Formats: sequence, structure tokens, C-alpha cells
Amino acid sequence: MGMEKRLLKKLIDVAAGRTPADLVIKNCKVIDVYNGAITEGDIGICEGLIAGVGTYEGLREIDGAGQYAAPGFIDSHIHVESSYVCPEELGRLVVPHGTTTIIADPHEITNVCGLKGLNYMIEASKETVLDIKWMLPSCVPATPFEHAGAVIDAEAMKEPIQNERILGLGEFMNFPGVIYGTDDSLDKLLVAKNQGKPIDGHSPGVTGNELNAYAAPRIRTDHECSSVAEMHDRIARGMYVLLRQGSACHNLRDLLKGVTPLNSRRCLFCADDCQPKTILSTGHLDHHLRICVEEGIDPIMAIQMASLNAAECFGLDDRGAIAPGLRADIVLFDDLKDFNIQKVLIEGKEAACKGNYQLPIKRHDISETKGSFHVKDFSKEKLKLTIHSDKAHVINILPGGVVTSKETAEINRDENDTFCYDEHADIVKVAVVERHQNTGNVAVALLKGYGIKTGAVALSIAHDSHNIIVVGVNDVDMAFAVEELIKQDGGIILVKDQEVLESMPMPIAGLMSDQSGEWIDETLTRIHKAAHEVLKINEDVEPVMTLCFMSLAVIPELKLTDMGLFDVTKFEFIPIEAQ
Repeated sequence: MGMEKRLLKKLIDVAAGRTPADLVIKNCKVIDVYNGAITEGDIGICEGLIAGVGTYEGLREIDGAGQYAAPGFIDSHIHVESSYVCPEELGRLVVPHGTTTIIADPHEITNVCGLKGLNYMIEASKETVLDIKWMLPSCVPATPFEHAGAVIDAEAMKEPIQNERILGLGEFMNFPGVIYGTDDSLDKLLVAKNQGKPIDGHSPGVTGNELNAYAAPRIRTDHECSSVAEMHDRIARGMYVLLRQGSACHNLRDLLKGVTPLNSRRCLFCADDCQPKTILSTGHLDHHLRICVEEGIDPIMAIQMASLNAAECFGLDDRGAIAPGLRADIVLFDDLKDFNIQKVLIEGKEAACKGNYQLPIKRHDISETKGSFHVKDFSKEKLKLTIHSDKAHVINILPGGVVTSKETAEINRDENDTFCYDEHADIVKVAVVERHQNTGNVAVALLKGYGIKTGAVALSIAHDSHNIIVVGVNDVDMAFAVEELIKQDGGIILVKDQEVLESMPMPIAGLMSDQSGEWIDETLTRIHKAAHEVLKINEDVEPVMTLCFMSLAVIPELKLTDMGLFDVTKFEFIPIEAQ
């Protein structure tokens, strides 16, 4: 971004002490992330920029009261859609926790609405003081094994990648395509490389020469490390590692065991997927900092990971530290253990104070994201499961995650070879209903370990293509759930005996609510309660998030898309019948 000569002259004059600052934060302990030190003094601010740290007088002054001042925190990888709130509302939720910038990958809404969805996210993000940097989704659709709402190839990427609001290319989940140098992967990588923009990574379990091949295009980051060895492998290849602590995945404590003073500058923080309940109860990146200190990490090193490291990784050279000429994104807190955030400034404006967002809340029009359901000829009859064997392949939910196992189970059939639910067996029907292209596709399979004993649950959140997914003990309730879900513009619905027990409409592409984070938290709490107490879903199963991942055909071992039952380890569709 350019700078006027007038502003440059004023900034220099304020920095030199010749002209009073617009704002001065007096009497604070400034975290110097460059030297890893603490400096006592004032922070002079000039039109949203830091003029300097020293002794300053200002037209307006804030007493820092001896508090610590750190650069604003940067979340290096997050999906706004997975919070179930709109971008403006996410800003309201995370800014009071010291987060001033996020790097967001909107591949969920782009899989539903295409570039129209990306444009909505960009425009909506202008209504929040939180600085949202967008990554252009690289995998739409995520796989060729399901129908999504859009196909965005390299040619379609060339125009949006030039948008100044697009920071780089989103997580490149098709790691086999990179490793084997497929044409479509190379074309997409070159779109970003030719613009000099960073490429975000996603390479779970990749090692050795294959990891060399993945890193060779200078893919910059990875947030999928689950072990210290994987983290060290990626740092050795020049990648930054994102230490993740979100609502679903918690890798931070394990990976901190591998962080040292010598490699810490290659480590960043991210939440990835973070729901309102997590933010409201534990915080955001401030919680990452608390965990770091609990695990014995030097607090200044932790603050570097939350700010400077991320800024350098993504080329955000206007932030990441408290130094002359940088954005005045500043967080004030009491101590270096609890990190209780007292005040947050973004571009020199007070954005939050003692947990409360201080600025007016505006919302962008959501009409262009509504009406994202194009379901053809759906009926109860399409949920019928015909199976020509007493043995079936079953998707088995494994506790505590989104990985499933492929199992063989004995099942009951009637005289027409139709599957019959047995209340004594924890095996129920699950179906995926295509909702983007009017294909009329409905694929049905069997699910074990969910535990539902009555009624049905339906969602329009089903990673990554977000077709409708429904599970239940009878076709009548399952069909009713799907039809009511479409009527309410998507989201989540629980039904029993053709009555709605609980629901959460998500009119923004069937992925996000237009309500507050608190409303979403309260509604989800009721949904979970009804799921466990009324529908009798297993207590150790998160009823919504678990179901969201049952159609993700890139996570082992067995998943269901609108095109059929998919064996992820074999990378092929398989019949429901087992030997």
C-alpha cells in the first residue's frame, strides 16, 4: 500500500518527538519480539501507525498502568465457516482475545457457491476491524469422488489471485497431485508462484523424498503435523509449522515438545476450526499462549510465534512487532502467564476492552449466499437400501476423531433384500443427498458407533463438498429431516416422529448462521443435549462434528459421498455387500 508524503512527514516528526502523537500508550512494558526482550516506555501512535517506543506526549493518552504490550496476534490458518458464524461475527468474538489478523481459507463456502461465495466473504470481512487475509481455495472440489457446487481450475484462479484481498493460495490438500506433478496441480501452483504469493500446505503423514517433492514448489506451511518428528521434517525443508489448537484438533501441547530456541522462529499458531463455544469458554490465541507457558515455553518466544513469525511467514511486513512504521496493532495484558487481555488496539483504534468488542457491529447482506439447495426428485423411497448379502461393509466411527474404520457386519434383510434396522445392533442407515447440481443423487450406506436409537439427524455441513448428510433409524424420519433442513436454508436439524426437536438454520450457504456466537453456542448446547438424551446418540460421540466428516473422502478408511461408498485406502468405490 502506498503512503502520502504528508503522512510520512508527520510520522517522522512524531517519531522524533517534534510533533505530539495522536495517541500515546503511557507506562507499559513493551514486548520486543526482535530481541526477545522487554522495554519499559511509552508507545507513540500516528494515524494508525507506530511512531516509536520511548518517551512521548500525545493529543490523547492511555495509561498502560505497567501492563505488557505485545503486537497483535495472528491466526495463521482458520476456516471462518467452521465457526458457524459470519466473518463480521467472528471478528467480534476473537478480537477481545488479542487476535488482530487472521489468515482464512474459505474453501467451504467456495465449494458450495464458487467464486460468488469467496466474494461474499471478502465483502463481509470489510465490516469488521479484524484484518482478514483471504487465501484462494486450491481444491474445489476437494476430490473427484463427489459433486460440489463449483469447479475452480487454474484458469479460473488467475483473476482472483490478483485481488489485493487475496494473500495467497489456500491449503493444497491434493498432496499426491503435487508429489506426482500432475498437470492440474502444477498449473494451480504456478498461478500463485507467478504472482509471488505464498502457498499454504496440507501434507499429513508425508515423509522422505515424497515430502521433498511436496516442499520443492516452496509450499510454505503445514498445519497437519501430529508428531514432533513430522514437525522437524518440515522445518528442515524450509517450511513453517502451524501449531494447531482448535475445537476439533489439539496438536499444540504435543508439538511444543519439539520447539527449541533454535527452531521456534519457524513455528506459528493456528486454530483451523474453532467454534463459538471454544472461543467463549477458553479464548483464541491467548489460550495458545497460556498452554505454551504451561508447557515450559519462554513467554516471549510464545509471543513471537503468535505475531512476528506469522507476519514474516506470510510476507505481512507491515505488522508482527511494536516498532516504528508498523501498524498499531497492540494488545495489553496483565502478566506473562495468564495473558488476561485488557485492551486491544487495531490500527491505533481501541477495538476491545476487558473482553468486550468496542466498535459498532455491521453486517453485510447475505442474500447472494442463500438458496444454495438444488435437490432434484428427493423422496423417502430413495433412502431404501437394497443389499444382496447378509454381510455388509460398514463405516465404523472411531472414538475421538474423524477417522473411521472399514468393518464387516451381519445385518438383517427382508424378503425383498431391503435392509432392516435392528434396535439391538448399533448399525443404522446414513445417506448423502446431492444438493448443488440437481443430479438427484442419493447414496445410502451403513454406520456403526453413532448410537442413535430413535429419530434422525440431518446436516448441510459435510466436508468438503457440503452435500446433505442424514442418519436415522427409519426412512420416514430421515426423509422428514432432509425436507425440513432444506426449508430452513440448511444447517442442523434433529427430528423424532416427524417433529423437529432442535434445529439451527444456517442461511449463509447452508454453512453459517446469521446469528450471534452466543446464540450459536446456546443452540448447539441444546442440540447436543437432545442428541444424547432423546435420540440416545453415544455419549462419547460429538453428534454434529462427527457426522460432518463422514463424507470426507480423503480421510481413512471408509466414507460415503453422493456417488457411493468410498474406500479411502484403496481410493475406489466399493459395493455395500461384503464377502
